[in-house]
Amino acid sequence: MRRALAISALLATCAVLAHAAVPTDCWALRKHGHGAEAQACFDSLTRSNDAYYRAEGFWGLEEWEQANAQFRLAADPKDSQALYKVRWGMLLHKRFNDADAEGLFKEALEKDPSNAEAYVGLATVSMDGFDGHAEEYAAKAIALDPKLAEAHELMADIALTNDDRDAAAAEADRAIALESDALDAMAIHAAMELIDDRSPDAWFAKIAAINPSYGEGYELVARQLELHYLYEEAVTYYRKAIEANPRLWSAHSELGVDLMRLGKEDEPYQELELAYNNGYRDAATVNSLRLLDSYKNYETFRDSETILKLDKNEAAVLLPYMQPELHTIIAAYSKKYQMTLPGPVQVEVYPNHEDFAVRTTGMPGLGALGVTFGEVVAMDSPSARQPGDFNWGATLWHEMSHVFILTATNHHVPRWFTEGLAVHEEGERSPEWRNRVTPEVLAAIRDRKLLPVEKLDRGFVYPQYPSQVIVSYFEAGSICDYIQEKWGAGKLLDMVHSYAHLATTPQSIEQDLGLKPEQFDQQYIAWINGKYGTEAANFDAWREKLKALVAADAQKSYGTVVQAGPAVLAMYPQYVDDANVYELIADADRAQGDKKAEMAILTAYEHEGGQSPDALKRLAALEEGAGQNAEAVATLERINYIYPVKNDDLHRRLGDLLYAQKQYDNAIREYSALVASNPVDKAGAEFDLAQAYYAAGQKDKAQDSVLAALEVAPDYRPAQKLLLELQGPSAKPN
Repeated sequence: MRRALAISALLATCAVLAHAAVPTDCWALRKHGHGAEAQACFDSLTRSNDAYYRAEGFWGLEEWEQANAQFRLAADPKDSQALYKVRWGMLLHKRFNDADAEGLFKEALEKDPSNAEAYVGLATVSMDGFDGHAEEYAAKAIALDPKLAEAHELMADIALTNDDRDAAAAEADRAIALESDALDAMAIHAAMELIDDRSPDAWFAKIAAINPSYGEGYELVARQLELHYLYEEAVTYYRKAIEANPRLWSAHSELGVDLMRLGKEDEPYQELELAYNNGYRDAATVNSLRLLDSYKNYETFRDSETILKLDKNEAAVLLPYMQPELHTIIAAYSKKYQMTLPGPVQVEVYPNHEDFAVRTTGMPGLGALGVTFGEVVAMDSPSARQPGDFNWGATLWHEMSHVFILTATNHHVPRWFTEGLAVHEEGERSPEWRNRVTPEVLAAIRDRKLLPVEKLDRGFVYPQYPSQVIVSYFEAGSICDYIQEKWGAGKLLDMVHSYAHLATTPQSIEQDLGLKPEQFDQQYIAWINGKYGTEAANFDAWREKLKALVAADAQKSYGTVVQAGPAVLAMYPQYVDDANVYELIADADRAQGDKKAEMAILTAYEHEGGQSPDALKRLAALEEGAGQNAEAVATLERINYIYPVKNDDLHRRLGDLLYAQKQYDNAIREYSALVASNPVDKAGAEFDLAQAYYAAGQKDKAQDSVLAALEVAPDYRPAQKLLLELQGPSAKPN
């Protein structure tokens, strides 16, 4: 009531004495939906003799350059108020310059270390960047000024992003108790109602009673829905934000991005272009428009279950691998999760990592390889990475797990569980794709940095140290491994069903596993220490011994490598990344001419999950040389899951081996990939493909391929001979 009376008085004052207005008056008018009066108020500020007032006035009129220039004047004197830098920083944040905004907030704190608003600014920038310091900064703001409602609203937003709903509600309530018009706090409550599948109408009614055109409230709700995987619902609330305030360009942009995440193209372009043309040109808007423009370079392949969007330059290579794998995944998960997807899954594969990154803009805790939005998956192509950097097969199994779990739970699932289950499923598909313990994870186990299961979401969203996202993926995946090992796979499915019925993590742990979360944490930590405690304790010693082994390799002291290597390997056998012991020993074995030992250590590397295409090709050559052709085929097939593009040698060698083993259909696949790669010996590749078609009884396709070979090299005698055979009256494959 007190705030309402103040606004009424302000309206009367501004009508008579517009020249007497101060910036807080103008912003209060706007917050309460008095647009025309606020506009007049801001306009009056632009005629002030005070540069700070002019800056706020131009800001309110959305004349950004003039506002920036006036803030510069206001903040220039050494004795200027810290407030000027804080407000200038917030302007820059609103105009997509977080780096300079952060600098201004820190300069404000140098002037006034007790400035709570500066910490709110730092928290706001940190929250948008998911860099892990947002909660710390907001807490400092509250400690300095417990009555700063804005800081409590921000803390509520952070808590809900971390899925800490009790803390979010408590902070939102504190903000409302401090200021009856704490609209963002009300929006947080509305978002929680929607996330819990309840009606938010009462909270939106409270917002509308204060400001019916407060689109920012709907926008905040939509953003939280996105962060909780509720993409369709987010679209609804971005539309409501625009309906409330058609000039809320940020909502137009975010609606466009969210529609893209749902696989749309036309409407996203319209919304993004509208935002752009009205001066809203943040990175997400600009880059999303560029990405939409680039879709002309993609081909789309559809069947009853899948939609694959592939770059035209590599579609012919990737389609024969990815489409069958997708069908295998769908069949496996449909059986395992006892469900059928409501429609086809769209998978977008980007050869430019920056294009993929655009699809993940504004999303926290994402692996750098793939992301799932309901029934739309976006992921890197193998060509977007250095050979061996990632396994597209494992990534596809991971992301498709999300598709099924999001569908099965109606998108009501905590981040840790869906990520953990997806990591677990990679290992279920292949032991070589399992959840390997990386150096970052060993260090976290050693330093006791694993989070309680109830708090694990925050490790993905607001990491407290640089490698925490990586550690959180491992922890979540290993929790699912542990649950299956101790209670059986059925318990994981029980937890899926519990989340579908809106259980929280503590509730799911208690009802499905029969433990309090604290008891579960204790037992899990004991299990993880039993598996990796020794390796973690000896991590520093292992690292020093590995350095010595690398030095011995550099000095060509191969005897030392062969002798000392196995002991170093035993200290940490899961390490298969750069400068791993497996390859060091293999190099030493090769230098000493011991092919048998070289093949044995490279086989161990392969089965531990090593992904260097060069190392695996080397192993395949050794296997072939030893007459182990079936093993060589299996090794080369692994590379197809790692780097099938720009890999002519792989497809030729694998095609030849498959052809020799009379696996003609698979040989056709490999020779087709070779042809699609536009190799130097195009005629030879077409001829090999023609032979495989002929052997498979596909005479027409064989003739097409042999003619293609002769078009490139008319005098190519093997092709001429094969063409005569194909055109003979009784042409039959040998």
